[in-house]
Amino acid sequence: MKKVLLSTIACASLALAANSDYKYEITPLIGGVYTEGNLGLDRNYANGGLSLGFNQFDSFIDQVELGFLRSIEDVGYRGSNNDTGITRVFTNLIKEYPMGANTSLYTLVGAGVEIFDKEDGYNEDGLFGNYGVGVKYQLADQLALKFDVRHLIEVDHGDNNLLYTLGLAVPFGEVSKPAPVVETPAPVVETPAPVQAPKDSDADGVIDELDQCPDTMKGAKVDSVGCMTLINLNINFDTDKSVIKDSYNSRIAEFAKMMKTYPKLKASIEAHTDSVGSDAYNQKLSERRANSAVKALTDLGVESSRIKAVGFGETRPVASNETAEGRAENRRVEAVMVK
Repeated sequence: MKKVLLSTIACASLALAANSDYKYEITPLIGGVYTEGNLGLDRNYANGGLSLGFNQFDSFIDQVELGFLRSIEDVGYRGSNNDTGITRVFTNLIKEYPMGANTSLYTLVGAGVEIFDKEDGYNEDGLFGNYGVGVKYQLADQLALKFDVRHLIEVDHGDNNLLYTLGLAVPFGEVSKPAPVVETPAPVVETPAPVQAPKDSDADGVIDELDQCPDTMKGAKVDSVGCMTLINLNINFDTDKSVIKDSYNSRIAEFAKMMKTYPKLKASIEAHTDSVGSDAYNQKLSERRANSAVKALTDLGVESSRIKAVGFGETRPVASNETAEGRAENRRVEAVMVK
């Protein structure tokens, strides 16, 4: 049994991870149990197991946990030669409380059933209730360390056990994002003598002969003479993160090239967050995100005097914060051009 448990824990640690917004979380567990003195069992013994979390996105509860714990070695009955294995299967409701960029506290409450390989005295199969508190530390985008302490109360006899567990949480099951809106092209109307439309080389909506700022970045908003006023850098951050992923390097490089091509341009780099967390915390988080974008641009040769970082926290959403997709859109960085 000990080898099976340790193998399960090792394999589960290698499960595939996904982005910050995920549906599930698998956590291999290892720890111990401190038993009440009158149960006639060894006071301390080791446990191992596994839990599966079902993340809740539109609920007061953050996660529903299903799991099991099993004594790694048989537990001895004091005063006799008998021993027993103990298995506990449980379900809990979990609520997280962010405490910093990488750390959060969580509370749990739930119930389960404990099963003895060999019953003895008060140590019988039965139901238990439990509650507890823990701390979660984000080691990386797809890996977190969890530690908690749980108080178990056996329903029939009121016996008590104190469980302490350590686990590595790995998320998986990425939340699907809305499909992009595909605009139906307007039908082509043939005329006997077609008139050639004025040319708009950079496709910014201003024809070339009126465009004072050619080669506008794709997707930028422009004024009446074709000069950029707002550019969405299309940088979206993971929840509670200010690190820019490598997948956005090409977009940042494109903006840096444009800034160096037009040395008179200046920009305000504005960062935003979703509504998860307090107003004050999100304000600081948005400032860190803006600073990350500014550093990436200066590293590519854009003068720091031409760009400044501004954070708006959660005050300017562009989508609903009631859905995971909307929150992802709100975790963004934009460049407002300054004349």
